[in-house]
Formats: sequence, structure tokens, C-alpha cells
Amino acid sequence: MTRLLALLGLLPLAIMAADTPTTPKPNIVIILADDLGYGDVGSYGATKVKTPNMDRLAHEGRRFTDAHAVSAVCTPSRYGLLTGQYGWRVNSWGPLGFGNPLIIDSKRLTVPRLLKNAGYATACFGKWHLGFGEKTPDWNGELKPGPLEVGFDYYFGMPVVSSSPPYVYVENHRVFGLDPSDPLKWGPKATGPTFAKPFPEKGGTETFHGGRAAHELYKDEEVCSNLTARAVHWIGEHKDKPFFLYFAATNIHHPFTPHPRFSGTSGCGLYGDFIQELDWAVGEILQQLDDLKLADNTLVIFTSDNGGMLNAGGQAAWKAGHRLNGDLLGFKFDAWEGGHRVPFLLRWPGRVPAGTHSDQLITHVDMLATFAALTGTKLCNDDAPDSLNVLPAWTGNPEHPVRDFAILAPHKPTHLTLRKDNWLYIPAQGGGGWTAQSGHLLGGPAALQFTGEINSDIANGHIKPSAPPAQLYDLAVDPRQRTNVIRQHPELAAQLQTMLEKLKTQNRSVPPQ
Repeated sequence: MTRLLALLGLLPLAIMAADTPTTPKPNIVIILADDLGYGDVGSYGATKVKTPNMDRLAHEGRRFTDAHAVSAVCTPSRYGLLTGQYGWRVNSWGPLGFGNPLIIDSKRLTVPRLLKNAGYATACFGKWHLGFGEKTPDWNGELKPGPLEVGFDYYFGMPVVSSSPPYVYVENHRVFGLDPSDPLKWGPKATGPTFAKPFPEKGGTETFHGGRAAHELYKDEEVCSNLTARAVHWIGEHKDKPFFLYFAATNIHHPFTPHPRFSGTSGCGLYGDFIQELDWAVGEILQQLDDLKLADNTLVIFTSDNGGMLNAGGQAAWKAGHRLNGDLLGFKFDAWEGGHRVPFLLRWPGRVPAGTHSDQLITHVDMLATFAALTGTKLCNDDAPDSLNVLPAWTGNPEHPVRDFAILAPHKPTHLTLRKDNWLYIPAQGGGGWTAQSGHLLGGPAALQFTGEINSDIANGHIKPSAPPAQLYDLAVDPRQRTNVIRQHPELAAQLQTMLEKLKTQNRSVPPQ
């Protein structure tokens, strides 16, 4: 296998040995935002919103400018972060619905399981969106297997997504606050009261009925505050041993429902207000670490599950002068950079140099191998098949790239994309995401027409008849992906296509760590 990877040019230029810790195990906090774009943070160029707490992480730690979610869609992105395996390997391309089972094999090594085995207390607060149960969730019974079966000691949060029913919280294995005498019912024959939401972006409420007690505990404008308070309290309860907190924020996924105290506080509508509420949540977690004198021995990571989304709120923010994904082309769901290049801020006092930035290519799928190195854990051959130890890029300035290629997944399988060095190869036309022409959500060429972004293959909101059948971009000279140069480099494109096809047939994309 190693020889084959070498022949394909897939071995990373620098394979780093495990960094055996010589200091006490650091606490680890991952704050994963939902749909937060590359340009939604002050330290990445945002001016219409204020993000002092996120910017504090950049000032006190390291800002990465070439970090990627391995999918431009929420569910496969989260799958990759927790498992060290690309979501497309389990045929995960889009967001899961409320009727889907757990898509993580409960026997697989995950980030929380690895850390739990290393002596950490582990908890997840917030959006799960990876399914429950073996065949379908039992919303009135045990939601098992779920987060606890993949390594978390405790879970409290939103089971699916804020724009989809059942609009309840789940605690560990059960719907929080559910009255057994008033069960949740769903489907076309279900009867009883529904709990419709007064937001035009929330649909599907007609599919769920009943469960009044659980529904009434779930108030959209209070979700962020509730999850934050619970996460902060959990930190206090576990301050005396190493802990891993995975805070999967529901901000800034639509509908944009900030608490009233944040409404009108930004310069770009509810979209910006929701970002500023998220920044407040980051600040509450950082303050708790300070108050408990834990900050010096806590590794904090702040990032997002994919790029910003050009929905109604995003369109309003754009008109107000806010650039969701900075100068990057495209949006959530796309193979273009705006779909998957995300903010990535890292603070670890004494290990990560403060006020620094890195242009190293890293991905969310690298978390598992990196945490294995950090804790001195040996991985088995079947573990983390797509994850590389990028700890040297987190804490130092390695001479060579820690990762020289990555596979990046948009919404459509036809557009599975290869990043190799500075080249980005997309084997089809367009972004490979949503292609809505108008209304609540804009995507693809229509989104470019709205924003005025330039791409050589697109004119007037449509792909040109003369456009090549695939795409190649040199991100070193064209980070905005304005010019498809595949016709100038046909041999390179053919090599990258061959590499991508061979990678797709292998069980691993990186050698065992």
C-alpha cells in the first residue's frame, strides 16, 4: 500500500512522528460554527460584523488561511471531522433528515473515543446531524446508537438542523422534556397540534405533531444561550481532569434567530446579528477557561463546517456590503473555494506562537491523527484512513507542507474535487452545489450573477456553451478562481484526474500513522 501511494505521489512530503507530550494533557475545545464563511470573521477581513472573541483567538494563537472542511455540506463535513474518514466513503453527500440512522459505525475510532481512551471526559453540545438509531430514530424511545456510542460521555443539543423538525432538544438517548402521554408523531397520517415556526425559512413542521412539552422547551431565540450556558457549566464540572468539549454551534444556520439582545447590533441584518451572537458564545467559553485558570493548558480550535450560504439572509448581508466568503468564489455546497475553505483559529498558550498565521494546507479530517499524536496514541491500520498528523503545522513552521493534497466534496458526487499542491481540479462544469436561480437560496452560476463574481466559464448566470467540460485553477496566482486554465494544462489535468480516480478506489488516502 505504501509503495502504491508513493507511485501515485500521495505520500505527504513530510511524515511527522508522534509528538509525545511531556506536559500534562491539554484540555481540548473544538468550537464548530454552522455555515460560517471565510469572510464572516474580523481577522479574516469582515468589517460589517464585530467578532472580538474570535479575533482574540487569532491574536493569542494562530490563524490558518488554507484550512478546509473536507465537505461543503454539513453532515459529511462533521463526519470527516469526528472520524478521520471522508464522508463520501460512506456515501454521505448531503444533509441528513430526521429519519436517518447514525451514519458513524459505532465500532470506528473517533476523536471523542480516542480522547476518552486517553483519559479525557468528553461531551458534545449543539448540532449533531449525524443520525440516531440503527435503522431510524425512535423519537419517543431510546435514540441509540448516537453520540454516546461513538465516544461522548454526555450529549445535549439539536438532533438535526435548525431549519428542520422535530424542533426539540436531545439529552443523551432521549428527547429532552418529552411527556410520554403526548408523544411525537410524524407522517401523513399523524394528527394533533403542530408547532409551526414563524420564520419563512423553516419548513416541514406539518410532518410532526404532538410533543408539546418538549417543543415548548425549544425556543429558537434561546438556543445559542442555552447551549452555551450548559457547555460552560460542564467545563466547571470537569475542571479537575482533562476534558474534550465539542461545541457544535447552531449559529449561523438559517433561520437567523438571534436573541433579542443581539438583534440590530451588526451592520448587515440578522445574518450579522447571528454572527455576533456566536462570537458572544465563544467569549463565554473563553471567559470560563480564564476564570477557572484553565486557559494555559487548553487547546482551543475555532472553525466552521463549510462556507457561507447565499440564502435570503446572506443575500441581504451581501447587499449591505458584507462578503460571506471574502474574495473566494462560490458558497456552501460548492466545489469552488467558497464552499469549503473556512476560518481556522488555534490557541494553545506556550505551544502555538501567538499572533501568527500559517498558509499550510490543513483539513478537518486531520483532527483524529493529530490528536493521536498529541496524546501519544498509536493508531491501528484501519483507523483514520484519510487523516494526517498536522501538529507540526499547528505548533511550528515546518519547512515542507504537512499535507500536499486533499479530496474535497461538494454536494454532487460528479464534482468530487482534488487539491494537489496549489492546483484545484474539478472534474465537471460549475460548482457542484445548489443551482437555484432565485428566491430564498441562490447557488451556482445564478449566485455569481447576483454577486458579480467573475469566472471565465460563466456569463449572465449561466455556463457558457464554450466552457471546458472540467476545471483547473492555479490557486497560487488565482485564489479567486477567475480563470479556468484546464486548456492550457491538459497533461496536468489528466494526471490529476488519474490520481483522483485511483484515490477513490483505495481504502486509504494516506499511509497508516
